[in-house]
Amino acid sequence: MKYRIIALFTDKYPLKDLCQVLGVSYSGYYKWKRRRDLPDKDETLLELISVIYGASKGSAGYRQITCQLKIKHGLRINPKKVLRIMRKLGIQSVARRRRPYTKFSDVVHRYGNLLDREFYADRPNKKWVTDITYIHTRQGVLYLSAIKDLHDGFIVGHRTGTEHNIRLVTDTVRDALKREKVAGGLQLHSDQGFAIL
Repeated sequence: MKYRIIALFTDKYPLKDLCQVLGVSYSGYYKWKRRRDLPDKDETLLELISVIYGASKGSAGYRQITCQLKIKHGLRINPKKVLRIMRKLGIQSVARRRRPYTKFSDVVHRYGNLLDREFYADRPNKKWVTDITYIHTRQGVLYLSAIKDLHDGFIVGHRTGTEHNIRLVTDTVRDALKREKVAGGLQLHSDQGFAIL
């Protein structure tokens, strides 16, 4: 703030007097002036981030934009820097409305929530949780389906695929059942409900 005031009044008052009144050094003022006169180092990033954000119709957040900068432009940027630039631009991701539940067959089974937020199991292979996440690659999206044992956090089964479908989930369950010794009463929880095996 002091340096800005000095810059405003250098044409009216001697620099020596301004620095003395405001209690700053000549060298500090000149360092500030040099930094101010340099072009904005974020200018290229500002443009790229604006383009990626616009292409996503405002739905891309800083994590997705960071990923796109790496994949499409080969830039390794700290996500916090991307967030800072987005704030500088005054943009943020717009939450998408959830799509309605997709029926994979004519009959969709819904199960009661037996887990009821009790994310602890007193023994292995009593409670499993499963979910699918996606990973952006140069070739497209790779889906990762995984099953975790709530007893110790061990991943009992996982599969990857290029399509998000029922087969990916059922193959993951089959793999986990082949690897683990499962007694009756195992609870398998997903965001779509429960199955008791």
